Amino acid sequence: MAETPSTPYLAGVPKRRFTNEELRARIPGWGADLDPADRPSVPKVRTDLETGAHWDFPERQTAAQPRERSIEHQFVTPVFGTSVPLKGVSGAMRRYAYKYSEARAAHWLILIAADRVDAGGSHLRSFLTLRPDNPVTETGVLSEFTRHGVSSRFGSKRADLKEQALAPLFAAGPWILAGGAAFAVVRRLVRAART
Repeated sequence: MAETPSTPYLAGVPKRRFTNEELRARIPGWGADLDPADRPSVPKVRTDLETGAHWDFPERQTAAQPRERSIEHQFVTPVFGTSVPLKGVSGAMRRYAYKYSEARAAHWLILIAADRVDAGGSHLRSFLTLRPDNPVTETGVLSEFTRHGVSSRFGSKRADLKEQALAPLFAAGPWILAGGAAFAVVRRLVRAART
């Protein structure tokens, strides 16, 4: 890497485009913690310790496939996770979400929707295996009756008391809809076979 990028990933104190005085004049309250006497973390913040790092800017990890990157950043962090590569419709949705700034609700709503699409796809793929998902045991609904789940909901000032009526709908609703759709398809196929 010929030139040093403008990034927070460099060792040492970052280079500023504006002086402290210019920033203090532009932004009310800026620099309130510049005086070490006003900063409780100063004894911990030391730059004279030997870190053992042999670089000022870490060596870049190579990417096997293009990675999603926030538009607020110049490039992907030098080291990044690759444990769950993007795939299918949910991967396309996630790539599309990164066209928006992280400050926009669209970015986060698309990522949440992509998670739901990925979860639904995983449920559907589980039906093609010898051990499909079991919503009764995997959601923990049985523990509501065996581990004092129901009694813990009454007589206390729980913040989620109003949401508890909707929780079964959100947990079981997709399964009921999928079961109804499967029943309708089988019923239609049986009727078509009879005629």
